[in-house]
Amino acid sequence: MYGVNIFSAGYGPERFRRAADLAVQAEDAGFDAVWTGELYNRSATVPMATLAAATERVRIGSNIAYGVGRSPLVWAAEARDLEELSGGRVVLGLGNGTPKMMEHWHGVSGESPAVRMEELVEVLRKLWRLHEGPVDHDGRFYTVHVRPTSEVPPPYRERLPIWTAGVNPRMVQAAGRVADGLVGHPMFTGKYVDEFVRPALEKGAAHAQRSTDEITLMGIVMCSVDADEQVARRRLAYAIGQYAPSRVYDRFFELHGWSAQQQEIREAARSGDDEALVAAVPDEAIDAIGVACTPDRISEKVARHTAGFDHVNLVVPPWGLSPESAEESTRLIIQGMRGALGHRAA
Repeated sequence: MYGVNIFSAGYGPERFRRAADLAVQAEDAGFDAVWTGELYNRSATVPMATLAAATERVRIGSNIAYGVGRSPLVWAAEARDLEELSGGRVVLGLGNGTPKMMEHWHGVSGESPAVRMEELVEVLRKLWRLHEGPVDHDGRFYTVHVRPTSEVPPPYRERLPIWTAGVNPRMVQAAGRVADGLVGHPMFTGKYVDEFVRPALEKGAAHAQRSTDEITLMGIVMCSVDADEQVARRRLAYAIGQYAPSRVYDRFFELHGWSAQQQEIREAARSGDDEALVAAVPDEAIDAIGVACTPDRISEKVARHTAGFDHVNLVVPPWGLSPESAEESTRLIIQGMRGALGHRAA
């Protein structure tokens, strides 16, 4: 099953109209889901509403929204509205970001992010059943006491699909313990999934006496598309180089034998030398992590990255593209996958 991250250019109402148009194209092409994320200047839930209103069949997901960015009560309320608007097609994809992002962007402690996420999902499950009666929760990170003063209608679906994000084992375990799915990361490779992700997911599921069959494993594949394949490879290398300096990815680079190159990337990033940063990214990393190709080869290249995943979300490189180029690349991805997905056009 495939999804695509919707990235639209423009400003004001035009940006939302263009996003809706891309979502309709993706639905017509045969995609199973459309996704949108959030950052320090954009929310996920407002675009999700736009995509839900424009489409009829595809799932509408957040990839990702910041779990710490809203209170559990507001999360539950927004999710109920999105569920109703979409007719029960929402997937709530939640992540923390890095501990520094938690502290500097959201004003909360970066301590024990996995435990915080587990508790958030627990509280959301309780609030999803608010129609059954009062909700009381006194936990490490959240205190919630809600007694409805009027009738609360039941949610559109009995269970809201909540997928949580993870890179390193403890966050992956959190998904195994409490979530309906694991939102993977653009830096995942088949080797990393086999050696770190699956064992951690199984450990988390076993802790909760669950089966991993209950948990959707979602892969995220960066797709860099250009008429010149070398340009596409450079763009993907640049995106990889933006992730690589973080200590979060040390285990990943060590596993693949790229620790020396990771250090070169760090040094280039510190000095602001983009040319050296791109040159330090190994060709093997480009091929293992994402897709860099001409538009006519998208489906062929993407097919090499689907093994082991239940759902694959295709995204443009999150760095190095102008909004207009990112939108055009999104459109090329949708068009390039159309034949492989068996589009629904009459």
